[in-house]
Amino acid sequence: MRKIAFTNQKGGVGKTTTTVNTGAGLANLGFKVLLIDMDPQANLTYSLKSHTSKISKNVYHLLKGNATIDEILMKHSSFDILPASLELSGAEMEFINIPAREMLLKDALEEIEDEYDFVLIDCPPNLGILTLNAFTAADELIIVLQSEYLALHGLSKLMEVIKVVQKRLNKKLTVRGIVCTLYDGRKNLNREVVGHIRDYFGAKVFNTVIRDNVALAEAPSHHKTIFEYDDSGHGAEDYQNLSKEIIYSN
Repeated sequence: MRKIAFTNQKGGVGKTTTTVNTGAGLANLGFKVLLIDMDPQANLTYSLKSHTSKISKNVYHLLKGNATIDEILMKHSSFDILPASLELSGAEMEFINIPAREMLLKDALEEIEDEYDFVLIDCPPNLGILTLNAFTAADELIIVLQSEYLALHGLSKLMEVIKVVQKRLNKKLTVRGIVCTLYDGRKNLNREVVGHIRDYFGAKVFNTVIRDNVALAEAPSHHKTIFEYDDSGHGAEDYQNLSKEIIYSN
């Protein structure tokens, strides 16, 4: 089972979109996939479930030890989901006195170790306790970068946190790759930024870039993946290609 966390402490870079549609792309290739929403904003959960008010328990209860994975699991046509809710927003303070609080997600996932081929974790846009839980539980990280001028701003802090986690909490954690999103090849700035990212990170940058596509923005409002919403567009093509790269980059 490969456990991959999608991360960037900046919001609005396409992280949730990438988690959802990479999961769908992997499912299209025949893999059994679980998505975990670790963001209190619960964007992944809302983008795939129209009636979230009916979700009585979620990842918050799992981390607190008040629910099992089976009790909170949501089924989707392509994959399974562990949903989030606003209750997670209090985790930073609530978990402060819990021993080994960075290990809560890792420990919870032990009960499904052989049930999935891929577990994809959508991290919140910060470097707090929920992100540390994702990093500690994961084997691999994929950094999602928007194709804009400030893409690299703040990335040094993220890399510092990753090194600390690798040293103290999860020695097997690796940065599997960097994916550039919201790319418009007609814009000189986008091409230049992606060029700079490739110069800086080299082979760590996936060959696939996720092109800016209105269907990718529309699909969540219909509670669908890009493959369900527009399977013939650029969005579906790009995420299917990214999924293939992830498989063969291991």
